[in-house]
Amino acid sequence: MVDEVLLVGGDSPQIGQPLVSGASVSAEILGQDRGKKIIVFKMKRRKGYARKQGHRQKFTEIKIDSVQLG
Repeated sequence: MVDEVLLVGGDSPQIGQPLVSGASVSAEILGQDRGKKIIVFKMKRRKGYARKQGHRQKFTEIKIDSVQLG
């Protein structure tokens, strides 16, 4: 359950300042994984400087079950 809701869409959207009062979202965690590998390569020509580094961003996949307005 997430109680800090910034925006509720639909037929009449509500924008919070900074939060929408009384709104909450219930969600289900489907999985946690790591994304596609990104290669970071830095090089300065004629200087003998080259660095190669990999990075994989962690992410959580969620499914929104319902949005309640108080």
